[in-house]
Amino acid sequence: MSIKATPTAGAKLLTPNDHTLVMIDFQSQMAFATHSIDAVNLRNNAALVANAAAGFGVSTILTTVAEKSFSGPMFSEITEAFPGQKMLDRTSMNTWEDAAVIDRVNEIGKKRIVLSGLWTGVCIVGPALSALDQGFEVFVIADACGDVSAEAHNRAMDRMVQAGAQPMTSLQYLLELQRDWARTDTYEMTTGIAKKFGGAYGLGVTYAKTMFGAHEG
Repeated sequence: MSIKATPTAGAKLLTPNDHTLVMIDFQSQMAFATHSIDAVNLRNNAALVANAAAGFGVSTILTTVAEKSFSGPMFSEITEAFPGQKMLDRTSMNTWEDAAVIDRVNEIGKKRIVLSGLWTGVCIVGPALSALDQGFEVFVIADACGDVSAEAHNRAMDRMVQAGAQPMTSLQYLLELQRDWARTDTYEMTTGIAKKFGGAYGLGVTYAKTMFGAHEG
């Protein structure tokens, strides 16, 4: 049987409207003990993800654990991308065991869940394995997660991938939502986020546009 290629995106790729992003426990107390990624990169990557989701109108849940009594507020880089959005504070380490979060997941009603947060081996593994068990498709933004050691983070990623979760990175998330530079409505937003939070790639975009007036389209 012959196979015919068509110029269409694969079903495995994310779109802005087909998933719920859950950003979990990006809080100071959790960040203090995170050593698999340095705090500057962690905050930058979390900001990239948050701004990408906000810019593309992705359904997003922001959740904290023991915010007032122990862990502190969520990173301002995230909350500033979603002004006025309510934080769902929990006592459970596993976000998927919190009734308020699950009510919101069900209200949004999307079968794809994208996760990022602290720590990978506890607060990301818990909802990832739980959501997979209930038939959801799960993606984990690996460089917008962190744990107490590289070993802890890597083994957690291994465990989730073996269970069926799909790993990706923060910049990959942004560019997968854009996916075509001819999408002019979101072009300036996407390149703006890349310039601000996209590391070396963002510097390259800034240089090309400033020096040569370059345009990806």
